[in-house]
Amino acid sequence: KTIEFTGALHATVVKQVRLKNPSVKTLVYNATLVGRDADDFSLPKGNTVTIAPKRQTSVNVEFTSRFLHPAEAVLLLISKSVGGIDGATLTFSLKSEVKRIEPTDILKCKSPCYEL
Repeated sequence: KTIEFTGALHATVVKQVRLKNPSVKTLVYNATLVGRDADDFSLPKGNTVTIAPKRQTSVNVEFTSRFLHPAEAVLLLISKSVGGIDGATLTFSLKSEVKRIEPTDILKCKSPCYEL
């Protein structure tokens, strides 16, 4: 699955990945961001995700654009064994697109156009 982050240059965009646990045991995942632009993405709530039995949880992924080119990374969720129960390893493709550029500041200057 691909998660797309679109927004303005230098803006922070947050997306949520919803994870469900259909089993009767608790699942624990270690989340990792890998890839060319992994440094532009972050997991503000930390790298460990715990999902109670028969429940669901959301993982927040933040992206802050630094450049105009599209950024790409992969979110890996690797299961930790809890009581002999392992969940499936999950992967999500993360892609960004800068849709607009907003000025950070406006400066007004006066100067002569021509002088003899």
